[in-house]
Amino acid sequence: MDNQTALFEFLCRTGDNTLVLGHRLSEWCGMAPALEEDIALANVALDLIGQTQMWLGLAGEIEGKGRSADDLAMLRDATDFRNLLLVERPNEDYGHTLMRQFFFDTWHLALLETLQTSSNIQVAEIAAKSIKEVRYHVTRSTETVIALGDGSEESHRRMQDALEVVWPYVGEMFHDDDVDDAIAEAGIAPLPSTLKESCFAKFRSVIEQATLQQPASEFAHKGGKSGFRHTEHLGHMLAQMQHLQRAYPGLNW
Repeated sequence: MDNQTALFEFLCRTGDNTLVLGHRLSEWCGMAPALEEDIALANVALDLIGQTQMWLGLAGEIEGKGRSADDLAMLRDATDFRNLLLVERPNEDYGHTLMRQFFFDTWHLALLETLQTSSNIQVAEIAAKSIKEVRYHVTRSTETVIALGDGSEESHRRMQDALEVVWPYVGEMFHDDDVDDAIAEAGIAPLPSTLKESCFAKFRSVIEQATLQQPASEFAHKGGKSGFRHTEHLGHMLAQMQHLQRAYPGLNW
């Protein structure tokens, strides 16, 4: 695989992660259990969508086919998306949303920290712009998972259930493939597997502080970023997210 193709694929993966998760979080707008939580999740969603604009915008430049960030976000089918399966998981209840967010935030921060020294100056600049926001995301999701896990009997039960459901999707974040090999060899980004040790140290610490039990089961779900979808979650979500652009192509407002 040539470096240009690998870079485009990497940028789509990174942008698709923030796009899909940003949209998932936006689904809580007006629905969160408290006004403060409603505003906080909306702000995180806006941060992620802003980062998407940069990642997919650069992907469009690298591709050289005249596609903009909006084109890549709104005019691709589900099979063309390269996001982690974790981020397309339905929100379920608030505990599931926060647990999903904690795992993603921890991994996301570890990735951005390394991308700041990327051999690609544009990738490094986007990482530097994004990392301040993501540090806040990590602080918030970590503190909330601990507070709810070590809270009431009901909140503890719900967070343990969320952990059991979300855990099988965590392993994909650290899975290497041919694209990752090419990108790492070019010095653009690290191999995902190299982030595993530091991330799992954080995972274990927070799970323990939240008085939760880490599941013993192996990771079961892989393949989101390779384009192989195990679920229809993304297709349903894109039908909602892309409705206006597909119904009225090229609409400006």
